[in-house]
Amino acid sequence: MIRILGIDPGSINTGYGIIDSKGNHSKHVTNGVIKVKGETLAEKLKTIHEGITALIQEYQPEEISIEKIFMNRNADSAIKLGQARGVAIAACAIKDLPVYEYTANQVKQATVGKGHAAKEQVQHMIKILLCLEKQPTADAADALAIALCHANSREGLLRMQGVSGIRYGRLQ
Repeated sequence: MIRILGIDPGSINTGYGIIDSKGNHSKHVTNGVIKVKGETLAEKLKTIHEGITALIQEYQPEEISIEKIFMNRNADSAIKLGQARGVAIAACAIKDLPVYEYTANQVKQATVGKGHAAKEQVQHMIKILLCLEKQPTADAADALAIALCHANSREGLLRMQGVSGIRYGRLQ
């Protein structure tokens, strides 16, 4: 059993989702949103760092998965997202946790079956795949989807290691 923390970084809300995974089976542990507070950029980034650090301390994940940045039309938004993402990665790196990155299309493909699925489709599939009583918020659902994407990718990579001796990150 491996515990995976999925992170959907954001400059207003940073979604998180934690699952336990073994083979093709994943179990929901928790999910939610870190509400980014503060007036200055430094205060907002501190909120994200403290929130991720607290999750790591409480739930002891062994691997981290996070969404890669995609460049949209608004460069300012992409920069803010990059800063939020960077501080989340730094919080994990300080704890010596391996971090794996996935594009939004990879995550949607792994959970919904198509790379350009709507947020509502991701929320619905996460509820079904993890047998949740209620649908998680969009940010939390994205984070759980990122964790599930890593769990699925991880298993394939482990099988490849057994066949060819390929080493990926700290997977063993």
